[in-house]
Amino acid sequence: MTQKILVTGSSGLIGSEVCAYFAQQGWQVNGVDNNQRAVFFGPQGDTRWNQQRLQATLPGFQHHEVDIRNRPAVLALLQQLRPQAIVHAAAQPSHDRAAAIPFDDFDTNAVGTLNLLEAARQAVPEAPFVHLSTNKVYGDAPNEIAMTELATRWEYADPAYQAGIPETLRIDQCKHSLFGASKVAADVMVQEYGRYFGLPTVCLRGGCLTGPNHSGVELHGFLSYLIRCNLEGRHYTIYGYQGKQVRDNIHSLDVARFCHEFIQAPRVGEVYNLGGGKANSISILEAFALIESISGKPMQYTYSEANRIGDHICYYSDLRKIQAHYPHWQLTKNLEETFLEIYQAWHQRGGG
Repeated sequence: MTQKILVTGSSGLIGSEVCAYFAQQGWQVNGVDNNQRAVFFGPQGDTRWNQQRLQATLPGFQHHEVDIRNRPAVLALLQQLRPQAIVHAAAQPSHDRAAAIPFDDFDTNAVGTLNLLEAARQAVPEAPFVHLSTNKVYGDAPNEIAMTELATRWEYADPAYQAGIPETLRIDQCKHSLFGASKVAADVMVQEYGRYFGLPTVCLRGGCLTGPNHSGVELHGFLSYLIRCNLEGRHYTIYGYQGKQVRDNIHSLDVARFCHEFIQAPRVGEVYNLGGGKANSISILEAFALIESISGKPMQYTYSEANRIGDHICYYSDLRKIQAHYPHWQLTKNLEETFLEIYQAWHQRGGG
């Protein structure tokens, strides 16, 4: 019998990649999305193009226009479909935007996740539940680590963090942004449904998740938006830290591949930091240089001393736990390949 997977946020970057990956593996894919990203970010955040792409290219793909905040609709959908696996990638994803829409943010990120968890517990308690969490659950605690300022980036000076941020870093008593706080609530609830009820759940605390199918905007989608600015000759604004703030970037395909690994061998109430690791970390200044070398166009930018509230100065994921538990999973896309794919995708979608 064909296995069914339910993917929330299916028109977004990660959701669409997961849909395509599982379709290739022979699964029947059901996507849940109501284009809320266009409400959060305006027309540039619209993801209908991605929904239409999935419907046109994935055999048997079923789109469900459901808002995860609608508790009865979520329960009814889970009872109707009874999927063998769930990947929850729907979210209000911007820590800047959350402050202006606190109820929408919390209702989507925290309450929406609870709606899905409880529906899964009632309808399909044996189905692996993969939750796309975020490194923002650590708030600004990573900024307390001793750092060294180098020519183009900040770097950890404390040898305990040479491999990156581990899952043991605390998530409370620090500033998160309202987005980070709503994602903490969801993250802890996903763990609790695993630990308390025994559901096979996992929280994937992502670094910068990126790839060619991102509707990148200034408030969310670091690399996608930066590359689009270069391509179209737009001004990019650096917020604080001299542009030396560091992020690790992971291609959406490698995220989808890990979701598959977990679903094949699920654990209960697990937590992993999922990013590109130190090898795929890059600062804004270094990202400027890399995209300029690809496009041949100079980056147009301005600098603001005001850093984003709760922003990380340096963050890259310690991948040792996730690789110890799932040794068959490895990163397959490096930074250069990822940059090139995003650049080509914007070009094909009508960029400069």
